[in-house]
Amino acid sequence: MPRQVIIENPILNSPFDEPTRHFKFTEDGITDETVEARRVSAYFVPVPQPRKRGRTQSLFDTEWTRDRLKENTFINEVRSRVNTWRARGHPGITRTSARLLGYWTNPQRERRLFFCQVEAAETAIYITEAASESGDRWIENQLREENDRYNPSLYRIALKMATGSGKTILMSMLIAWQALNKFANPQDARTTFCAAAILALANSR
Repeated sequence: MPRQVIIENPILNSPFDEPTRHFKFTEDGITDETVEARRVSAYFVPVPQPRKRGRTQSLFDTEWTRDRLKENTFINEVRSRVNTWRARGHPGITRTSARLLGYWTNPQRERRLFFCQVEAAETAIYITEAASESGDRWIENQLREENDRYNPSLYRIALKMATGSGKTILMSMLIAWQALNKFANPQDARTTFCAAAILALANSR
């Protein structure tokens, strides 16, 4: 049987900085051994157990073992490109977007934003405003291919965040980004009046 692992302190990283450590997985599952690096984006493939007599449906084995781990290659490549762009000082974006990023990342903020919130906003901004000029048009091309496969009438970008990581605040950040850019440049097709309408409605309450 796999060794039962007890992790007394599961918190390895600050929520305000990019993760630099994670717990190692082996063939037996999670361990209490730490790896000095950020964990790559990946997911566990559920394996159905054999159907048992009298059961109406099969159950799924939920053991998290390394042999069932599948890397999110596209996500990790995008994350790497956003990291490089961040290190360069967020070039190639509008003045409005640059001011917002400066405000969101200001270390003197009374309430600092979580790293995952800032990274999610950075990713949306990079894909929309800077990726093509940085030689990463493939990101939008792949996203459009996936959208065309499932719903060609609606182009969407999904940002996945954990429960409790501040998704509602991120939504307000993205609305502000879209709305303020549309107000600054109404002819820019990359932004939408829909976001501006939402922001105006929120301010009127």
